[in-house]
Amino acid sequence: MPISRLLHSRRALNFVGAGLCFALLGYALYAQYGLHLEPCPLCILQRIGIVLLGIVFLLAAAHHPRARGAYVYAALLVLAAGATIGVAARHLYIQSQPPGSVPACGAPLNTLLQMFPLTEVIRKVLHGGGECAEISWRFLGLSMPAWVLLAAAALGVLGVWTNAVLVSRPRRIGLAQTPSAR
Repeated sequence: MPISRLLHSRRALNFVGAGLCFALLGYALYAQYGLHLEPCPLCILQRIGIVLLGIVFLLAAAHHPRARGAYVYAALLVLAAGATIGVAARHLYIQSQPPGSVPACGAPLNTLLQMFPLTEVIRKVLHGGGECAEISWRFLGLSMPAWVLLAAAALGVLGVWTNAVLVSRPRRIGLAQTPSAR
């Protein structure tokens, strides 16, 4: 498929969005198991956000709705991207704090989930701990949460473009097409 046609195909762009999300998740798993970088609770929440984005992109591609349905998918993608951006921004804020100002490491996420209700676990995780303040990976000077923030923002823009902007644009008829060829 030529790139110009790809840019106007909502289904193809939704599949591309899903593929990018699952590629990001694949790299996160490689970083965890291949590079031995243990994810902190905020990293896990960011992974969940990226997975949600991928699932919504995949559903939008499979369903390929018209008009209102496409806007619903655009809104869901904005919500998932916004939540992921919020968690990544909080993680970056915790990482920017001076050493010693962040509380010591808390209990592992599995233990928190067994001991507290989900809302309390989310509150505790977003408060952050020592494991979230540690920066053990950088690429081009940016830590992993910064890259997740940028990726979630780009995926949110892709989701809006694909499901809100393209659906509202009338398709252009090529010069070679005649009214009878439609």
